[in-house]
Amino acid sequence: MTPPLADILDTARVVALPMHTRFRGVDVREAVLFEGPQGWAEFSPFVEYADAEAQTWLAAAIDFAWNEQPALLRDRIPVNATVPAIAAEQVAQVLARFDGCRTAKVKVAERGQVLADDIARVRAVREVMGIEGRIRIDANGAWNLDEAEHAIHAMAEFDIEYAEQPCATVPELAELRYRVKHKGILIAADESIRKATDPLAVAEAKAADLIVIKAQPLGGIRRALSIVAETGLPAVVSSALDTAIGLSQGAALAASLPALDFDCGLGTASLFADDVADARAVGGSVSVARVIPDAAALDRLAAPADRQDWWRARLTRCHALLAAN
Repeated sequence: MTPPLADILDTARVVALPMHTRFRGVDVREAVLFEGPQGWAEFSPFVEYADAEAQTWLAAAIDFAWNEQPALLRDRIPVNATVPAIAAEQVAQVLARFDGCRTAKVKVAERGQVLADDIARVRAVREVMGIEGRIRIDANGAWNLDEAEHAIHAMAEFDIEYAEQPCATVPELAELRYRVKHKGILIAADESIRKATDPLAVAEAKAADLIVIKAQPLGGIRRALSIVAETGLPAVVSSALDTAIGLSQGAALAASLPALDFDCGLGTASLFADDVADARAVGGSVSVARVIPDAAALDRLAAPADRQDWWRARLTRCHALLAAN
């Protein structure tokens, strides 16, 4: 059951978190945090998402705040560092913020950049992490099939663990997986899972070796676990650029998976210059303990009045959609 809107708005706090470096086109990450019987939860669909998509994020937040969650099978989650589409000379400074992380996810295919920029960035990551570090790349579906094949070949010398959503469509992913299989580089599906009307199509088309799952976009922990079970593919739990509260839900999802074969993308707290709680990795992992926001941080990071109004109106519209279902 969807709780009354008034019960959600009663504790709702709209925050704006500054970032060290622009990431995914975002300099300041906004979110609504609210508290339910089970604890705090986060509603933070990206601003460009329509209400029809954003309501799924609200369903996830309500579920985490109001309902008991699946049993946790582990108490800490190994996580990767995240390297934005920065210049190569900035890589060492960014990686230094991720304590003990043995894996790095590197953003590539940024609009306005070229493949040479990506290669330089990945090379710099390899130099900092050494031969034992693991490197994965994430193109957010920006390459076409031939561009993706060329880029993967160009970066294969850096021992890439996997390429995340190199192409936008499932047929492209399937063909690319066939083309680069001999390189030993895995293909991971992200947007083809969380933004798809049929997230199982990836597995049916044999288009990926693993899937990337995120608690908020998929409607909560139970829904995400069911997708993993139905696809039968290994899963990496990742952040949707969440605050410490959203990362807590992601950690609970990762802790609920029967198997965890890859480091998870839940170390993104280190991308923020300030947060409502400290959720940064320690020794390459994060705790699964539920996070409670710091009262002073909620005040310090409160969004401007016009943005608070915008988010409360958005939450209200999405709540109406959920209540009508």
